[in-house]
Amino acid sequence: MTDITQSATGHRGRKILVTHYGIAASAIDLLNDNDIDVYFLPPYTPSDEVAARCAKLGVDAIMVRQGKINSDVINASPALKVIVKHGVGVDNVDIDAATARNVPVLRSMGSNALAVAEHTISLALTLLKQVPRLDRAIKAGEWPKPSFIGRDIAGSVIGLVGFGSIGRETGRLAKALGMRVLVLDPMQLETVLQSGFEIAAGLDELLAVADIVSLHCPLTNETRNLIDARRLSQMKADALLINTARGGIIDEAALLDALREKRIGGAALDSFSVEPPPTDSPLWALDNLIVTPHVAGITKGSAIQMAETAANHIISVLNGNPPDPRSIALASELSAS
Repeated sequence: MTDITQSATGHRGRKILVTHYGIAASAIDLLNDNDIDVYFLPPYTPSDEVAARCAKLGVDAIMVRQGKINSDVINASPALKVIVKHGVGVDNVDIDAATARNVPVLRSMGSNALAVAEHTISLALTLLKQVPRLDRAIKAGEWPKPSFIGRDIAGSVIGLVGFGSIGRETGRLAKALGMRVLVLDPMQLETVLQSGFEIAAGLDELLAVADIVSLHCPLTNETRNLIDARRLSQMKADALLINTARGGIIDEAALLDALREKRIGGAALDSFSVEPPPTDSPLWALDNLIVTPHVAGITKGSAIQMAETAANHIISVLNGNPPDPRSIALASELSAS
């Protein structure tokens, strides 16, 4: 981060708004050097306040980190030419509204893939090795060693639902640990084979076989509540579910029931259907669930990469270049609700 008071002089020719306290200093310097003032709002600022700020500034671009970018925000500034995500998930952006205004929505593809993969493996191993349960037991005065039998990492089957850049990195790390990697992604069959991993015939097979099910697909109209009560019932009784993708992919009510009734071994969530999630969620009472606050992709290295990638997208579009077709989020593929 940098001193954000120095990022906007009010005299540069173009303006962007970042929905967060700050971004990497190198990205701000890059934007400033290209005649762009950078303004900030706190994360999760209500959409009406974001819209008011966009209108007052007359922003040329929005860099999205946290909070909803709805049609009011998108239509607030007549000068708006591009919206870029500081990351890859764009389910908090109304892509239909942006498309109607001919404003491209771009993602910072691949910039945090390794960071998310590392977090995914960390969560999986924490559950597999039963670290939370053992930690609680010892702190409560117990000594579970006489009856404890651990689970092996090597030889465990990890099923990856989605094989984009994050899924690929997760598979690579899992293989290095001796895991058998099974992949479901009909659009990446050749890439899966080149990686030396197995291809699942379908989701039913993956769920039935995997010791660890790890989600790496985008939130779309087709993947919303993909892991529902029926799909959870197909998992092995000791299987683990990891979600470092988007919250809406899992039916959280169904997951609550499955975990409460011990029908699966456990789950780890880094994203939720509503963020921040409610403080009184019944999920918090479960001892077979671990959670993190949607931070899998946020490390020192990835934060710099995401910010610089997003900044370069903004600079390119504002300079009159067409948006990078590989990074465009399409309304036909993604869901913003």
